[in-house]
Amino acid sequence: MKIRPLLVAGVLVGAAGMTALTTQPRVEATTAAVAESFSTDPVHSSVVFRVGHLGVAVFWGRFNEVSGTFSHDAASPGASSFSFTVKTASVDTGNQQRDRHLQSADFFNAREYPEITFKSTRVTPAATNKLEVTGDLTLHGVTKPITAQIEILGAGETAQGYKSGFEATFTIKRSDFGMTKYLENNAVGDEVRIIVAIEGKRG
Repeated sequence: MKIRPLLVAGVLVGAAGMTALTTQPRVEATTAAVAESFSTDPVHSSVVFRVGHLGVAVFWGRFNEVSGTFSHDAASPGASSFSFTVKTASVDTGNQQRDRHLQSADFFNAREYPEITFKSTRVTPAATNKLEVTGDLTLHGVTKPITAQIEILGAGETAQGYKSGFEATFTIKRSDFGMTKYLENNAVGDEVRIIVAIEGKRG
């Protein structure tokens, strides 16, 4: 009888067909994660700084004009990026005479160096919603690498559109950027702590 040879042949043909199917290129069910980009909302963003005074106290100041962009990829934090620009003439310590002095050549020299900028070069995850971000800070005409600790505060739909926010904290020595006025008698400290709190809108 020829039934058995035919049966065997059918099995072999079927197996070959299954092999062909299983060796086809696999289509991935998921797509690559894309970092979401946000533009700074200047009304709801701020930059503050803390510096020592006379070696016995500290005072705080802020900058009222900040802009920038950032992107955050929760699935791949290393693909995130951060950049911001601060107008030095917007320095505000609650005292107009002191503000004018800070804008002068003794400190920020706002006329010659109107902006402070930061642009990230490397982003490393540190903990849940926290990143270690290294980048180039340009201040007083000098560019130096700094590392900031960034916390992603949240993201989601709001009454003002899809938004996200972060807070960055870092410390610099102003002498590294050529700002040395009043260092000799410690009237104004060298170390300056800076906190950048940014709220951004997607798109």
